[in-house]
Parts: sequence; structure tokens; C-alpha cells
Amino acid sequence: MKIALFATCIVDAMYPKVALATVRILERLGHEVVFPQGQGCCSQMHVNSGYFDDAVPVIRNHVRAFTSVDYDVAVAPSASCVASLGHQQPMVARQCGEAALAEDAAMVAANTYELAELLVDVLHVTDAAQQLGSYFPETVTYHPSCHGMRLLELGDRQKDLVRSVAGIDFRELPDAEECCGFGGTFSFKNPDVSGAMAEAKLRNIENSGASLCTGGDASCLMHLSGAASKRRVPVRTVHFAEILASTRQNTLTVEGPVELSIPAPAKPAAATTGGQR
Repeated sequence: MKIALFATCIVDAMYPKVALATVRILERLGHEVVFPQGQGCCSQMHVNSGYFDDAVPVIRNHVRAFTSVDYDVAVAPSASCVASLGHQQPMVARQCGEAALAEDAAMVAANTYELAELLVDVLHVTDAAQQLGSYFPETVTYHPSCHGMRLLELGDRQKDLVRSVAGIDFRELPDAEECCGFGGTFSFKNPDVSGAMAEAKLRNIENSGASLCTGGDASCLMHLSGAASKRRVPVRTVHFAEILASTRQNTLTVEGPVELSIPAPAKPAAATTGGQR
């Protein structure tokens, strides 16, 4: 099968290893992965902020990228972006008077899967240890993203795949269905509320007894990792694609939260005298 990879903005810019892990998983199963050139944002942040007119060219760019390449299905390691393709793009194009674009966007969205959705529903992968050779000797809990849970209705697909990885010590997350507080631009517009929600999620991760939290949206994991670093909480995060890609021969190593610090300003140069240079 030929599979087109939709990397998404945040993965491409900040978590490229997630895209590489996705490719490794699919190639390990014997599939060909292609990368449509010119792809960019899905327009989710534009739409969530009410900028429908500005979202239209972004939607058109995505449709153009994914209709210019021959493939069987497309995949993205992001539930929120896949949800945006089907839930937002056709609606926005239609409301902006772009009926043909709305139809094309709906067609592209119908053939685009979230990674776990593709693995379980299309490729029939249910045992990561046996079918992918996945191995990850860590204590792990799982945070389901809001879009994956409520819009894509992924259920336990991601979690079940993680649980089937060899060597893993899986712990259930208390109040798992509660939002982490990211919500795209919500975290910028409502930082105090967003921060409080992240703190509650971090407490639950610690209470699970796990040393690491996984999930299917890099944005949520980035939010939690940043909150953990700011509060000096020993919580590490990793996308579930990286866990599935990890093997006994090449086991993934996950670093702790990055310490965020602002360097001290440089001292001014000493004044020179006597015309010396």
C-alpha cells in the first residue's frame, strides 16, 4: 500500500522524530510512504480563532498538496489535525462560498487517518510486540487528547497499542478524560486556566506511578512537558508513535523535561582609553 504522510505543523517544526517514527512503523509493515510536497498547516488555529477567510487559502494548499500525489490512504500522527480536516475544512470552505473546495476537502479528509486508526482499522495491527517488534521497558501512562476522544472517537485504539508493546509497564491515568489545558489558542488566550488544568493533569500523571506520559497529539505533550519543566515536576512525555517504533535493537531513550531559563544579559565591554583599538 502507498501511504501519504501528513506530518502536521508542530511535528514538522518541533517533533520531527514523531514523523520519522511513523514512517518506520509503516515501512516495517511493508508499506511505501510518500511525502506530498507543499503541505503545511491544516488551518485549525485559524478556524479556532474565527479567521475563516484566512483559513481558506490554507485549506486550498492542503487540498492541492494531497490531490497532486498518487496514494491509497493518508495518515497523520495527530488526532487534532485529522479531526480538523474532516470537521472544519469542508465547513469553512462552504461558509466562505467555496463549494468545490469544500467537496475536495471532504474527499481528502475521508481518506486521511490518524495513525492508530490506520494501524488498527485498516492495517489490522493489534499486537505491537508481535506485529511491529515494539519494545519499550518503561513505566508509562496514557493521556487521550480531546479531539481524538470526542471528534474522531478513537476509543482505546492508541492505548491498546501502547499496552501491547513488549517490556512496557502500563499504568492507568486517573481522570484521563479531563483536558490537559492546551486547546490550541486557548492556552494563549486563557493562560491561568490552561496552567491550572495542566497542573491537575501533571498531578494525575504522578499519581499513576508512571515516569512517562504518552499520547497521540504532540501539542498536548508539548504543553504538559512545558508545564512540568516550569514547575520542576519529573514528568517526561513521548508520542506513542515513538514507543511503537522502539525495538530491542534500537530502544528509544526519552530525556527529561527541558529546563527553561533566560540567559543573563552580557556585561558591557570595558571602556577603552588613549585611542587604543
